[in-house]
Amino acid sequence: MPTARVSPTVNRWAAVLAGLAWFAGDRVDAVAPAERIIRGGPIVTVNPAQPTAAAVAITAGRITAVGAEAEVMRLAGPATVITDLAGRTLVPGFIDGHSHFMSLVDVQTQALCASPPAGPCRRVADVIAALQDLQARRNIGPGKFVMGFGYDPELLAEKRPPTKQELDAAFPDNPVILVHVSGHGAMLNSRALATYSITAATPTPAWGVIGREPGTDEPDGLLFETAFLPIFSKVPGPGDEETLALLTAGQELYLREGITTAQEGATMKHQLDLLRILADRGSLRLDLVALPFITEIDAVFDGKLPHNEPDYKNRLRIGGVKIVSDGSPQGRTACFTTPYLVPGPAGEKDWRGELSFPQPTLNEWVKKAYDGGATVFVHCNGDAAIDALLEAHRYASGGDPAKPRGTIGVHSQFIRRDQLEKYRAWGITPSFFTLHCFYFGDTHVENRGAAQADFISPMKSARALGIRPANHTDFNVSPLDQIFTIHTAVNRVSRSGRVIGCDERVTALEALEAITIDGARMYGEQGLKGSIEPGKLADFAVLSANPLTVPATEIASIHVEETIKEGATVWRRPAGR
Repeated sequence: MPTARVSPTVNRWAAVLAGLAWFAGDRVDAVAPAERIIRGGPIVTVNPAQPTAAAVAITAGRITAVGAEAEVMRLAGPATVITDLAGRTLVPGFIDGHSHFMSLVDVQTQALCASPPAGPCRRVADVIAALQDLQARRNIGPGKFVMGFGYDPELLAEKRPPTKQELDAAFPDNPVILVHVSGHGAMLNSRALATYSITAATPTPAWGVIGREPGTDEPDGLLFETAFLPIFSKVPGPGDEETLALLTAGQELYLREGITTAQEGATMKHQLDLLRILADRGSLRLDLVALPFITEIDAVFDGKLPHNEPDYKNRLRIGGVKIVSDGSPQGRTACFTTPYLVPGPAGEKDWRGELSFPQPTLNEWVKKAYDGGATVFVHCNGDAAIDALLEAHRYASGGDPAKPRGTIGVHSQFIRRDQLEKYRAWGITPSFFTLHCFYFGDTHVENRGAAQADFISPMKSARALGIRPANHTDFNVSPLDQIFTIHTAVNRVSRSGRVIGCDERVTALEALEAITIDGARMYGEQGLKGSIEPGKLADFAVLSANPLTVPATEIASIHVEETIKEGATVWRRPAGR
């Protein structure tokens, strides 16, 4: 797997730190005092050679010592800042296995239409009320778009989204786009449909869905996949300066969850340009890995083959490219080899979903990325889409599929055991999504059956094969919540209380590894971050309790108290909260 290089300054530091031998008592006195020492609570290092410690020393943003308190305190000097954990737990900074950093703009400018506990909407009327509140709060005038995100028809009392007619009645003067919780589709009112010239004469595009009024070709407002994506990319948004301000402020959502490395998981060229401005202004308070979307690579890489940027520049780097092979299992657009147990999103019978792009297109995209040396992150949910990833990898590998490429199967939700074994043989790593067990587990049982639902995000089976999967939130599909991500990997309990795959539960340490050291491996940065070891970045999260020692069912009650990036506190929980 490709490894991120560090700057010459960082390399010099690594050489110095490697020679410190801080643990040899007769040498410690010769070392310059640490800038900061953290002590006074459990330290979970995620380093199997030294699983726990009592203190850690930091200088110039790097960890210089880890171990017993008495030994580490010998590095204290008159100016050393001593941080007392007061019984709280220190863990490595959390590494985001997959999310959409640019969604920070959406969550601040659109209506939250999710159902509890992620949002307030229990009924269709609640969704409409949330949109109306947004319109009033942001003073959205006639003709301007009103947008909401996160609605899940399966969780509304009516078991359906607002209809086009209901949205028309509530917003007669505004186009409305209500984005599905999956991010792969939306409901539009008549004004929005007219804005994009979607009529009864509009053909349903290949690999897309346009819902129709019963017995007619009149669009009912439902659009998914390739019918939705071109429209979504054209929706007017905030201006560049407002976007930069929203990103600057919004990244606190990541920091308050202990995340010190984030991902922008499908980056358009203009978005990348804005992120570079943000980075150059010194406004990034965490590391950010951008993944240009495959259709943007010619523009992003100026006609050259796609490639990773080995170094962060002002905390931003390109870490690969993103490809999408299918849709959403909860939206019933993920692609399977067997039919869903329920109709498709527009009432299709014997529906298996569809690939997002033809297999030959996926093959050539992966080959182009491999030829340039870029890490490929492929969104794949259904087992047919995972087959498509495997075929594209085989094709692009030129007869040597076992050659390590660092390829990531993003989600890999409904992977079969034979596919998991092929992942191991071919060096493909899944970034799983165990939050689905809670948020969508009951829906998956209904849509796909208990046996297939119980094997979603099979972390235990993957680890048994020697695979080290990452784990993620896919923000804003689900809320940024790294603690709940650990909780769902350990407990795998749905909203209704059903256990979704008891045999795939992992230990709290294994769940923690998935969002620390295994996330670092996914980015090729395991030598830089992901565990608490001398020489690595001093990226930490301070937790209210130790997830390794509290009862499994109480992990979700833990919260992040403080986030530390390169030795400096970048977020602290306000007093009394």
